[in-house]
Amino acid sequence: MTFLEQIQAHKGGLICLKTQLYWYGGRGYDKNPGRVCLILDAATVATAAAAGAAARTAARTAATGAIAAALLLVDGSPQWIWVAEEDVELL
Repeated sequence: MTFLEQIQAHKGGLICLKTQLYWYGGRGYDKNPGRVCLILDAATVATAAAAGAAARTAARTAATGAIAAALLLVDGSPQWIWVAEEDVELL
């Protein structure tokens, strides 16, 4: 099962972001590692880019392994976040 399939199978469940988020649009790092969010949906990174991804996990780089996009409920608002497999834990 791929990383994207794991997240898709976990819709409605919780995910722990082990690193801080890097918010686009000039907001920068949120300095809040360990954030727990509700998974609303999951898709390819291209889908999230088209939808206007709001943030990415801090450790995500081109050299990382599996990357997916997750629609997460963050502070009461749904946001597309690029997540790397090593940066998250499915709860």
